[in-house]
Amino acid sequence: MAENEALGFVETRGLVAAIEAADAMVKAARVRIKTVGNADAALISVICEGDLAACAAAVDAGKAAAARVGDFVVSNLIPRPDDDTAELVAERIDVIVPRRSGSEDKAAPKGRSGKV
Repeated sequence: MAENEALGFVETRGLVAAIEAADAMVKAARVRIKTVGNADAALISVICEGDLAACAAAVDAGKAAAARVGDFVVSNLIPRPDDDTAELVAERIDVIVPRRSGSEDKAAPKGRSGKV
């Protein structure tokens, strides 16, 4: 993470609200979703990174979107997080939506036809 970047957090109750929040966050400002973590039963945290103004706008958009479709719980914004805090977010949070590497096959998982 660059030295001038910030972290924005939106916590929701339920996956649908978290997905809606994440979508709104990246559409509202130039941020990246760093991780989506499961804090507790049904509590899901969407964490973004970017410059401070972008993260603030993204968190506001994520809060509104989550409240529209589900249950918004809490939000937070950390400007210029300490290296230990950034490492905690990057390495220690239980990730519920793993990132795909560019080399992975984009097809449906084995054993599934991809049909609904």
